[in-house]
Amino acid sequence: MTDGHLFNNILLGGRTGTNLGQFKVHPGGLAWKRQGGGKTIEIDKADLTSVTWMKVPRAYQLGVRIKDGLSYTFIGFREQDVSSLINFMQKNLGISPDEKQLSVGGHNWGGIGIVGSMLTFMVESKQAFEVSLADVSQTQMQGKTDVLLEFHVDDTTGANEKDSLMDMSFHVPTSNTQFPGNENRTSAQILWEAILDRADNGSGSSGEAVVTFEGIAILTPRGRYAVELHLPFLRLQGQANDFKIQYSSILRLFVLPKSNNPHTIVVVTLDPPIRKGQTLYPHIVIQFETETVVQKNMKLSRELLDEKYKDRLVESYQGLVHEVFVKVLRGLSGAKVTRPGSFRNYKNGYAVKSSLKAEDGLLYPLEKGFFFLPKPPTLILDEEIEFVEFERHGAGGASMSSQYFDLLVKLKNDQEHLFRNIQRSEYRNLFNFINGKGLKVMNLGDGQGTSGVTDVLQDTDDVAPDPHLERIKNQAGSSEDSDEEDEDFVLHKDDGGSPTDDSGGEESDASESGGEKQKSSKKEARSSKPPVKRKPKGKDGEGSGKRKPKGMDGEGSEKRKPKKKKDPNAPKRPMMPFMV
Repeated sequence: MTDGHLFNNILLGGRTGTNLGQFKVHPGGLAWKRQGGGKTIEIDKADLTSVTWMKVPRAYQLGVRIKDGLSYTFIGFREQDVSSLINFMQKNLGISPDEKQLSVGGHNWGGIGIVGSMLTFMVESKQAFEVSLADVSQTQMQGKTDVLLEFHVDDTTGANEKDSLMDMSFHVPTSNTQFPGNENRTSAQILWEAILDRADNGSGSSGEAVVTFEGIAILTPRGRYAVELHLPFLRLQGQANDFKIQYSSILRLFVLPKSNNPHTIVVVTLDPPIRKGQTLYPHIVIQFETETVVQKNMKLSRELLDEKYKDRLVESYQGLVHEVFVKVLRGLSGAKVTRPGSFRNYKNGYAVKSSLKAEDGLLYPLEKGFFFLPKPPTLILDEEIEFVEFERHGAGGASMSSQYFDLLVKLKNDQEHLFRNIQRSEYRNLFNFINGKGLKVMNLGDGQGTSGVTDVLQDTDDVAPDPHLERIKNQAGSSEDSDEEDEDFVLHKDDGGSPTDDSGGEESDASESGGEKQKSSKKEARSSKPPVKRKPKGKDGEGSGKRKPKGMDGEGSEKRKPKKKKDPNAPKRPMMPFMV
């Protein structure tokens, strides 16, 4: 292949565990995308400093180091991939991957090599393990011969792995020749100073935060927290919980205002998610008071601002609290920010009210997906969607169908999200926005495309329609539509003309999937006064209008006339309740 090589089922190994994904090498650099969406790593050709190969159990491992000191490990390559990738990198990237040997002897004595921010423990010139010094929160001497390393406690680590590295120590005897000591400093002290220069001690667990936001309401995980922004991590400190999240786990920030509401929601999307007990939280949902104005001064030196955070952070911020928070967090983490796009509801807001499962919330149609908030926070990307369906049945049954509709989102992995009880007045803007994004729209499972949806909801006005007015309109124009759909209605259409003889009420969803099943609702038996409990008319073809004996009601009828095969493309009958 001249444009690159693509490899599936490649693991990304590192501090955050192992994740399965797709690896691609091309003339412009390297890229890895997590399977099922989420984290994407792109490495430009100009940022590569070294590439190494290593044979590990049952596979080959590719190690990549870049200019800013970060190191990535990709595992899962086959033996036949080695030669092709080495040749491609030499020809297109100008880098010759070096081969490294893995020590499998199990010895715990050897030498230490420090290259950039990586510490490698070598046994007989073979690598036993390596750790990133950027993940070291504290390092200290224990006695005169031992060096202790403590690592950042990252709450996202436990999402994929049961165990995480907390600390390790090295014993350096005074006779060590790699780090020769003297009268003033031992060999262990020389190693400790070398690690100290590269370890991330500036904002460890006991260090001072760059900026702090007190008493912030967080909807997920629920509670009030002090939000501390340190140099390498974000900390949420509450009365019962304390979370520490590395910035490398932050995928994206969402700023989503609430319509006609004094609050603005900021969502921090994580990969991997944080854990609280057995519950995983891939989204941190923070609620700010929109009109609150704050002024925050960064506790950073001028040299650090000019060198590391130039054009990303300034010494002081003043403005709305949610805007200040997003600017500082974006500057420290480098995460991208997403805001509402061109969609507006019929009141010129950014979201539509709906329900997901048993929870009421807001559905935000975004340029590249949908976000339902606040509980459960559900992010759906357009690239994951197979099709969407507009359904006209509200949760309250026939009496609500004229005012509400449902939106079904079917994903490519066969998962479905049903957003219920959306006001009918939102249909026009929502349908135009979804259709404009090029998403496939299905109507009630019939495969009729967008035309069927338009027919179902074509009378949508800017305000919610009057259900009684809609019922009268539907009664006046439903007889023609009903002729081909319900044979019983044709047979009994001259049955006295009583207002209670409404065969158009309470349609069933059973006919939506295939068109073979008939409507479940039938005409009610008439009587001189309204009955307490109405019983459906039998299907024996008799149109006398008299009440049937109790034993002949419903399925008790012995004779049934065959039904005509329903035309799946026939117009839908309007839904209405019985009128007494």
